[in-house]
Amino acid sequence: MSTVIAHLRTALYLAAFGVPVLPLREGKVPFGNCRACVGNACGGRPNMKRAGACHCPAPCHAWAAATIDPAVVTSPLWTAAWERAVCVGYHPGGAGLTVVDLDNTAAVAWARETLPVTRVVPTTRGQHWIYRGVMPSHNAVRPGVDIKSLMSYARWLGPGTGPVTALPDAVRALVVKEDTTPPPRGVASSLPVRATWSREVATGCRHTESYVRTGLDRGLALVRARTESGAGSQAFGVARFLAAQHIACPGPCGLAAIGEEIVTAAVSVGVPERYARRAVTNGLETAVERVA
Repeated sequence: MSTVIAHLRTALYLAAFGVPVLPLREGKVPFGNCRACVGNACGGRPNMKRAGACHCPAPCHAWAAATIDPAVVTSPLWTAAWERAVCVGYHPGGAGLTVVDLDNTAAVAWARETLPVTRVVPTTRGQHWIYRGVMPSHNAVRPGVDIKSLMSYARWLGPGTGPVTALPDAVRALVVKEDTTPPPRGVASSLPVRATWSREVATGCRHTESYVRTGLDRGLALVRARTESGAGSQAFGVARFLAAQHIACPGPCGLAAIGEEIVTAAVSVGVPERYARRAVTNGLETAVERVA
């Protein structure tokens, strides 16, 4: 069987199961943009949010070219690309997946000690751990570890072994970059006014004020206790947990005010404000995604 036929069979197999595919050229990278889009002449496709949205007839705009349409996969321009391809790539986020790319043995050892067991795909130097769920992609979240999900691509290296488990908070928290050791001159940033939650901003909450306040105070205490490291990740977890308590409320529940209090707590132990806000925002949004 020729390499081209093998690539096409693999691509069509994946597409049939709803996995968006694309050819990868030498270097295991996507093909360059088509002639009409060379040098971002098309404007760089500022709306690159989902795979398959590119209407260029040839593979174009990297991961956004990924498709599940067999007519596109086998079209003349795509076939020409398959003839030069070295492997099949896919868009994990488009398939509802996240790939934790472990690039060496040390990264694999860390994952085994830290992350929930899931499907494992061997790679040349390490492993891909596949989880069900999507999140922002980010490289170098820690030594030898990349996250590939939304707006990214991965090499198809086979189905792997083991069941695919749900994307855990431990992986989501990896995209939160933090510096929780206060510099000599004080914290990395500070908020001039401490926002507080009250019934005035939670007119649609079904919980009592005492219930909400008790839970929030406990969460804030957990964040403030992280004086050496981990406050950003803790803020993410607290925000996700507290927001999940209000899923069944008619709203509004004052989640923005709750978020501000968590941000303030993280900043107080040295987390830069922009990182604290990103962690808290991701936590609040993750709670909503889980029931969507």
